[in-house]
Amino acid sequence: MHKIAVIPGDCTGPEVTGEAMKVLKAASEKFGFTYELTEYDFGYDRYSRTGEILPPEALKEFRHFDTIFLGAIGHPDAPEGVLEKGIILQTRFELDLYINLRPVKLYRSQDCPLKDKGPEEVDFVVIRENTEDLYTGAGGVFKKGTDDEVAIQESINTRKGVERCIRYAFEYTRKRNKRKKLTLCHKSNVLTYAHDMWRRVFTEIGEEYSDVETDAAYVDATCMWMVKNPEWFDVIVTTNMFGDIITDLGAIIQGGLGVAAGGNINPDSVSMFEPMGGSAPRHAGKNRINPIAAIGACQMMIAQLGEDDAAVAVDRAIVETVNKMDAMEAGKMGYSTTEVGDLVATAI
Repeated sequence: MHKIAVIPGDCTGPEVTGEAMKVLKAASEKFGFTYELTEYDFGYDRYSRTGEILPPEALKEFRHFDTIFLGAIGHPDAPEGVLEKGIILQTRFELDLYINLRPVKLYRSQDCPLKDKGPEEVDFVVIRENTEDLYTGAGGVFKKGTDDEVAIQESINTRKGVERCIRYAFEYTRKRNKRKKLTLCHKSNVLTYAHDMWRRVFTEIGEEYSDVETDAAYVDATCMWMVKNPEWFDVIVTTNMFGDIITDLGAIIQGGLGVAAGGNINPDSVSMFEPMGGSAPRHAGKNRINPIAAIGACQMMIAQLGEDDAAVAVDRAIVETVNKMDAMEAGKMGYSTTEVGDLVATAI
């Protein structure tokens, strides 16, 4: 029995979560695994009623689940960043979800904005360190609001954090078993302290993986090659900040945020899976948002739970469904949100 915590979240979050759970049900019935869902109402509605964002007892409860599914967090009426930091970042840090796993997979050529690039050229994975760097909140402000204001934001990189992320990336590249090539995305020519450590650790660990080809690229060059020659990449490993940026670029070249799914991984404990598109408030309640990203996140969750055959079937069902859709943009799919979920569930 897989124990799954579900946070539908804000705006379109509950809509896409509903379709992901529909697909989970279809996969479980087809492949004979069982699960138990526990839903949590964290998000703007609870915050606006009670002022509560994510109570400490919830984080304790999360540790007893096998996995967490997050629909989306964010609301235009909430103070900027309060919900995102209070729920998403807090969960990442407290549960030590130190890997952000982002497949960049194009399902069909017409959804890619790059000339002459198809599914064979756009199929790589970004592994982003998820609990350090500029996101730790280290720094401060002095003389705020005056002409002499000083704002400092510090990038924190520990040997432990860097090493475990890079080692996970090597293991993942080996297990993925495609080109078996791992690229370090960095900026050591300017960020000479932190990124020198990334390069040294990458080189040291790489000596243990003679079957994995390695290379390195500055982050600006990485962005350039992602657009010009995405087929060069198999797996990319990078810092928290750079990963945040290049995964959005990856989402666009794979067809948009409507198909981009991701996982926040602790390999030894509970992990959390989510669509990358955010809460999309202007589409809320209209049954027109694309649920493929949420269904893709569900597929990643099923794989993490060890249900490999079911995960493969869901991936195939996504491909089959996407090839029936007119477009990936909300309201232009040719189907409603619920109809897309029905198509995937039926294809399973």
